[in-house]
Amino acid sequence: MALQNIGASNSDDAFYRYKMPKMVTKVEGRGNGIKTNIVNMVDIAKALARPASYTTKYFGCELGAQSKFDEKTGTSLVNGSHETAKLAGLLENFIKKYVQCYGCGNPETEIIITKSQMLQLKCAACGFVSDVDMRDKLTTFILKNPPESKKGSKDKKALRRAEKERLKEGEAADEELKKLKKEGKKKGSSLKDGPAKASSTKKKANSSDEERMSPTHSQVDEKEEVVDDDDDVQWQTDTSLEAARQRIQEQLSAATADMVMLSTEETEKKARALSKENGSPKVASPAREDKPKAENGSPSTHGTLVNELKLSLRKGVSASQLKSTLSALTGSAQEKMDALFEALFEGVAKGFVKEVAKKKNYLAAAVTQDEGSQLLLLRAIGAFCGKSGSSALKEVALILKTLYDADVLEEEYIVQWYQEGLKGSNKDSQIWKNAKPVIEWLQNAESETEEE
Repeated sequence: MALQNIGASNSDDAFYRYKMPKMVTKVEGRGNGIKTNIVNMVDIAKALARPASYTTKYFGCELGAQSKFDEKTGTSLVNGSHETAKLAGLLENFIKKYVQCYGCGNPETEIIITKSQMLQLKCAACGFVSDVDMRDKLTTFILKNPPESKKGSKDKKALRRAEKERLKEGEAADEELKKLKKEGKKKGSSLKDGPAKASSTKKKANSSDEERMSPTHSQVDEKEEVVDDDDDVQWQTDTSLEAARQRIQEQLSAATADMVMLSTEETEKKARALSKENGSPKVASPAREDKPKAENGSPSTHGTLVNELKLSLRKGVSASQLKSTLSALTGSAQEKMDALFEALFEGVAKGFVKEVAKKKNYLAAAVTQDEGSQLLLLRAIGAFCGKSGSSALKEVALILKTLYDADVLEEEYIVQWYQEGLKGSNKDSQIWKNAKPVIEWLQNAESETEEE
């Protein structure tokens, strides 16, 4: 069955998720008994979440003809011969008046009848309450035949009450069991203490040291009571030296780590300046060797850009403020994009796609900087995945699909980036093999839309 978007204003949106079947009509009878049968009125009414009798009655009111909907057979009849296009236009008017929200245009609304016998549409998406024009003829029919009330809220309240009662009964039963346990332990301790007291009167002098060292039976019973009560567990923190060191390491913020890195960079610069003055050969530090290089081969600019972006992100820079932050940095557009992607996702080992979905707003704000910025972002993704070689490289197809669904990347730029990569120097890289499925999916989807 062919589907179309709900609402004429959304007809051109290929990704609109609210759909309904196209209207199918059939003219039956002859002469004065001629009638128009809307064959799939039940399916249309289900898609609109409205009773089929409402739409059928609306057609009759607008056309000035008798209309009837049979609940048992599901047939919708309007007297007279009417074209499908005319009835479809009337259905669009019905959707505007009685289905779509007057605020956001979303069709997820519910008809509410107020105490003053007025009709309202409550939107489940934005919460806006729309007032329906009561001058329409269909409003009297809706007031006489109100929509079925949802019983979900009443059932939920009954379930909550039953759950509360069950919890109260369980707590009372637990308290009774605790009382019985304590009474049984007290009786057992009294039986044990009897012979112990008799023997202690005879051997006071010999057992004085033992009494100081060993606990009495009553103390042992009290300890057993504390252990047996599962509800009265006392949680304690580990105060050992190793645990304290571990907590200190966890509490070290990343900001202090960045300060340490900056101090090491300053010492390295001073050492290099001294080596130039003395004429001694340069010595490469291991900290600088491990740093990722930018495309132009300058690790210092890339490292400083990454550190500055990390600091700004930790300070709570929002996606809307990211534009001014990027414009204030020094460097080319590609260097800034590479640094931004690394600052956002460096150190992510598992669930890379989930992190990309969480921080897609930052990438969307960066993409709107200038023309061709989508290619800059795609090249940054390729550079990052090629360097990491971990989950980011394995999930590159899912990353592109996530950014494509979020309207951050467009199809033509993704395909262009892929073709440039196959023709470039790194054409044998694993990233192109992993990205191939999403490229084929995009091309197949485009061919299907052209066929439709």
